[in-house]
Order: sequence, then C-alpha cells, then structure tokens
Amino acid sequence: MEICHLSDRFYAFQYRFVHARRTAQTPTISRCSPVNAKIGGSRPDKLDRESRNRMFILGMGFVGQFFAQELHNQDWVVAGTCTSLLKKKELEEKGFDVYVFNANEPELLILDTLKDYSHLLVSIPPVKGIGDPMLRHGELLRSTMMGGNLQWLGYLSSTGVYGDCGGAWVDEDYPTSPTNELAKLRLAAEEGWLSLGHDLGLSSHVFRLGGIYGPDRSAVDTIIKQASLSESQKMRGSKQYTSRIHVDDICQVLKASVWTPSSRNIYNIVDDDPAPREEVFAYARDLVEKKWPGRLKQNPTSQKVEQFNEKRGSRGEKRVCNARMKRELGVKLIHPSYKSGLQSIIERMEKPYQSM
Repeated sequence: MEICHLSDRFYAFQYRFVHARRTAQTPTISRCSPVNAKIGGSRPDKLDRESRNRMFILGMGFVGQFFAQELHNQDWVVAGTCTSLLKKKELEEKGFDVYVFNANEPELLILDTLKDYSHLLVSIPPVKGIGDPMLRHGELLRSTMMGGNLQWLGYLSSTGVYGDCGGAWVDEDYPTSPTNELAKLRLAAEEGWLSLGHDLGLSSHVFRLGGIYGPDRSAVDTIIKQASLSESQKMRGSKQYTSRIHVDDICQVLKASVWTPSSRNIYNIVDDDPAPREEVFAYARDLVEKKWPGRLKQNPTSQKVEQFNEKRGSRGEKRVCNARMKRELGVKLIHPSYKSGLQSIIERMEKPYQSM
C-alpha cells in the first residue's frame, strides 16, 4: 500500500512532452474518409509507417478528442472511431480520419488498419449485458494484430472498480470490489486488454480515471446553464469524497506513459483534492457570480444536492491516491485541485450563456 502525502499548497508545472486520436451482436466499424485529411489516413504510407508516431483512438469522445488534438500538435498521425454520422462529420471538419463504430453489424475492417499504428488508446465504455464490445472478439483481435506495428496500448478505465471503501485512501494495490454491473464490466475489460497487450508483447497500461471535467463539461458550465441534476449526479452529490481529474491532466499523463518506460500496468489518474460535489458546486457558483454579478436567478443545483443529502446522508466512499502516477511517470499536475481547474475554465469564457 502506497502512502499518499498531500501538501496544503501544491504548485503545478506542466509535464513536458519531449517529442517534436447494443446489442449482443458482433460490432462493425466502417471507414469514413476525412474531408480535410490533416492528420493522416487509416493506411499511412510507407514513409509515415517508418518515421512517424501513429495513434489510433477507439472512442473519440471528450477525452479522445482533446488527446488527439494534442498529439496532432506534436506532429503525430492520429485517427479514431466515433458512434454517429453527426459526430463523424464534426471530427472530419477538424481534419481527423474517422471510422463509425456500430455494435449491431458484423464487420471488423478496422483490424487491418490498427496494424499500421504504433499506439492504441481504448476509450470505449462497456455495454450492459455485453461487456467490452471489442473484447468479445479477443481471439480475432489477437490473431489480426499479431506482427503489426503496435508498441503501446492504453485502456481508459474508472476508479469505480474499487467500490465503496468507507473513505479510506486507496492506491493501485488496494483490492477492487466493484458494486454495480458497469464497474464489474470495467474491471473485466481491464483484465482483457492487459492480457491482450501481454500476448502481443506491447507496453500495456490501464488508467483509472476519476470524474472527468474540462471546458464545456464542468460544474461552472452546469451552474451557468442552470441545468437540472441527473439521478447519477444526485447520487454523487451525497458522497463525502469524490475524486476528479481535468482533461488537460489526463492528456499529459497519457503522453508521459507513452514516453516514460514503466513496468507498472495500472495508474490512478486523479487530482490531489477528493472534495465533495456540493463543495465544488458552491465554489463554481461563487466564480460565476464574481465574473457576472447578478446574472444567476437562483441556485437550484445546490438546493437539490442539499435536499438529496438530507434524505440519504453522506457516504464515505474513497479517497484515491495518485502517488504512483507522480512518482513513476514524472507528472506534476496542471490542476492539482478543482479550484485551479474551474478557474482556468471560467477564465476562457468571454460571456455567459444566453439562458442566464
């Protein structure tokens, strides 16, 4: 068990990247050519294969898109998958070569493409009743990618695999005890991807992420939009501790893993401050009111969290330790606390939303 020591104040310096993306049936992935192929194609030419780093991102959602853009800025060839034609169009306009992933039809043309990439990031959540849609074809994946160009494999998981730990500090050696179906499927997917990576001789890693936030996806955005809380958000609002991580820090951790050799397979990716959700929303509201005085009509979000807490009471949950991430990957968090992260988000906003 690693001991997690946190100082009262943590001055963050960004990690330097030292180098110049439902049903029980077989998934299908069909190719969608880019409108503006700035970031390479699905079949890199001979020069690219020999001289450039190439990342394929299975699941270009919130994190995948941020990571893809950062790699593009570092002159990587990047491609990936999405789940709809609308999202495909948006990603094509940004210059990415994109494939539409559909779990309903039996076609796996993407496997041939994966062999041409040096790095693979998996950011596809498990599906209830199915599990990881790609690992359902583990043997086919293994046989097809064997002998390809892949060197590194990363799987984005969740700290939810630890379950409820009664408020204890948990590191990567803490026993996992997932309490719901999706968390159990996450844990099974971790094991499946690590096993596949081992069989292929890849540098393979699992990244257990806390609650993800960033631009357009934060407590500040929720407060400004005055949106109602979902049931899952209300549940999180009743927790005494909630681990989170800014998308900028997720990206720097992934880059550090690519360039820092490590024998470890699993890393917790969280900030230093597992604060309760209610505290985070109170701080976000204060930031909004200071920037745009008198624009907020009421505080429905905080009221609903408080009412829910009165009914349920706070639960200990867990405090997730990030010591291994810092020590072995050399990462210094850009946003060690939600305060720094939310401040950076609101500083980028020029004006409040029209709904205020």
